[in-house]
Amino acid sequence: MARNSGNRPIDGPELTVGVRVLVRRASGADLTGEVVEDYAAVIDPGGGGHEWAPVHRWAVALDDGRLVFADTDDLTIDPGSYHSTPDPNPGRDSAVRAAGRHRGE
Repeated sequence: MARNSGNRPIDGPELTVGVRVLVRRASGADLTGEVVEDYAAVIDPGGGGHEWAPVHRWAVALDDGRLVFADTDDLTIDPGSYHSTPDPNPGRDSAVRAAGRHRGE
């Protein structure tokens, strides 16, 4: 996979709402879930928030039902969560679904 000078993938998945991720925490086990919100627009370039309540960019709905907030450096994209080509039948229900919770269920 090609990489740019920032050492980020150029032709791979992009961290965005709807992508499945692995959330790394300093203590405890890594957790899996789906990004449900991106707060980039409300984060102050100087770090924002308070020392006791730092602002985190991403809201992630964990597979166990909890909601957590994380920074980009805390997330790893699940490589199985994206398709390299668009679904030719986007309105069709698929018999095979990714593990985890889905909206409306």
